[in-house]
Amino acid sequence: MPSLTVAQALVEFLAAQHTERDGVRRRLFAGCFGIFGHGNLAGLGQALMQAGDRLRYHQARNEQAMVHTAAAYARMTDRMSTFACTASVGPGSTNMLTAAAGATINRLPVLLLPGDTFATRVADPVLQQLEAPYAGDVSVNDCFRPVSRYFDRITRPEQLVDAALKAVRVLTDPVETGAVTLALPQDVQAEAYDWPEEFLAERVWTIRRPPPEPDVLAEAARLIRAARRPLIVAGGGVIYAGATEALSALVTATGIPVAETQAGKGSLPHGHPGALGAIGATGTTAANAVAREADLVIGIGTRYSDFTTASRTLFADPGVRFVNVNVAALDAHKQAGLAVVADAREALTALTGALHGWRVGADYENRTAALIADWTATVDAAYALDRPLPAQSAVVGAVNAAAGTDGVVVAAAGSLPGDLHKLWRPADPKQYHVEYGYSCMGYEIAGGLGVKIAAPDREVFVLVGDGSYLMMAQEIVTAVAEDLKLIVVLVENHGFSSIGALSETVGAPRFGTWYRDVTGGRLPTDLAANAASLGADVLRVTTIGELAAALAEARRSTRTTVVHIETDPLLPAPASGAWWDVPVAATSTTEATRAARATYDDAKRHQRVHL
Repeated sequence: MPSLTVAQALVEFLAAQHTERDGVRRRLFAGCFGIFGHGNLAGLGQALMQAGDRLRYHQARNEQAMVHTAAAYARMTDRMSTFACTASVGPGSTNMLTAAAGATINRLPVLLLPGDTFATRVADPVLQQLEAPYAGDVSVNDCFRPVSRYFDRITRPEQLVDAALKAVRVLTDPVETGAVTLALPQDVQAEAYDWPEEFLAERVWTIRRPPPEPDVLAEAARLIRAARRPLIVAGGGVIYAGATEALSALVTATGIPVAETQAGKGSLPHGHPGALGAIGATGTTAANAVAREADLVIGIGTRYSDFTTASRTLFADPGVRFVNVNVAALDAHKQAGLAVVADAREALTALTGALHGWRVGADYENRTAALIADWTATVDAAYALDRPLPAQSAVVGAVNAAAGTDGVVVAAAGSLPGDLHKLWRPADPKQYHVEYGYSCMGYEIAGGLGVKIAAPDREVFVLVGDGSYLMMAQEIVTAVAEDLKLIVVLVENHGFSSIGALSETVGAPRFGTWYRDVTGGRLPTDLAANAASLGADVLRVTTIGELAAALAEARRSTRTTVVHIETDPLLPAPASGAWWDVPVAATSTTEATRAARATYDDAKRHQRVHL
């Protein structure tokens, strides 16, 4: 029984964990990101230094950012691998809260190891400790409880064995996964204990593929065969399950068209005859037209967010039914659908067999093809909006062209995710990486790092607006330090473009959304110079032609490059024709707000609950 500190034993345990699916084995933890302080340096810091390549340490610049990086890495690896993240007691640890919520909402595994106060309490209150007058066992780390899928505080060494195994069980469960938190008091981290050899031994966690129940599968096939206008809504579960080929086979055999959520975009490549593109509030007119008329919606790996359902106004056929394939029963039962609780790939393969010989009507296929062609022409026009100040849609087009078949686009918040969802033409399931479950400003560059670590041979294009850039740009330094090349396209429109557009619809036109000084003048900031100061190469461009040339130059480079371009925020991307429920003031002295409320009340009449 080896004698190790709690921190040393935890590091050795993490290094010995593996996942396996379809015979492919991976290390569960690719490494550990960390920023050290008095709450974790002597414990986890010393243990990581001692472990060396057993569990490689990566220095980050911001605690929230390192969790974003870990989540992005987990997404890029289909949740088969992730990183641990450690921070010091107090503000270092609570800085991880926002990204922890994002990981849990997006159902991505990340292990958080926040430092904590003394378990013995002999030095209370220590530096950065919150004293709770009503309880002695509370610290700021208790804030992690509601955003974690599993939480524990290790106050005695022997507790680690049970807690660590429970933590990994949750991390490797596709139904329960998300952020997992093990709070580590700083004195306990450094305490020695004789550990069972079995605890530190190599361990493999098999990611299973539960098949659909035969009777439920038969009922799903019956409902599909009876439908005249079926529609598949492909969510992130299709991609995480490696089910894109199975989806393509089903669509090719049956002619059922596919609309994609943000997480599911790329489930079918652009140009596939059944690919309608994005659905919902940020969707294509093709997908949304089909959704309104669908008499059967087959949700696969989707959680039916409000953007997907256009706040429950999109599926408008009075008799519409739902069949939901999902490994999580929570999502499979939504919309009062027939719940097919199963792995997406297994269910799709089984459905293809059960539907052998059946196909949608030719008139339905022809209508779908016409809608797709119309949207394709719309996107072509949006890509060409190169005015004195280009439209953001033209920037998306230029980046899409530069990405080719190997590039990956990364974005998260503001107006870019909506434009990308509508306009991006994906070549494969991993080319589109937009965090929209939490839509967290600041995810972009940090997330790009995670993508690059997971896929070092692919070019990573980070699309970020000035609002998000100002939230969290410092991970450019991490990219430079780690010699990880990113191509960052910094889109500057001198304000919060997305919320500015939203404000127009709620009767508060552009209030609080422009970047201006107290006199109303434009701020004298130079974000390109800021990027250069962080160690990136910088290319300034003003036209789409210059942008295309700069992107080509950035691809040839081996260094992180920031390409800066200004756009016109008043040139929007093509409208989706769908609605999003954002309440408008019920009473107001301003005409704009009263008019917006009238429009809102009209839209509310179309909301429905599917029972």
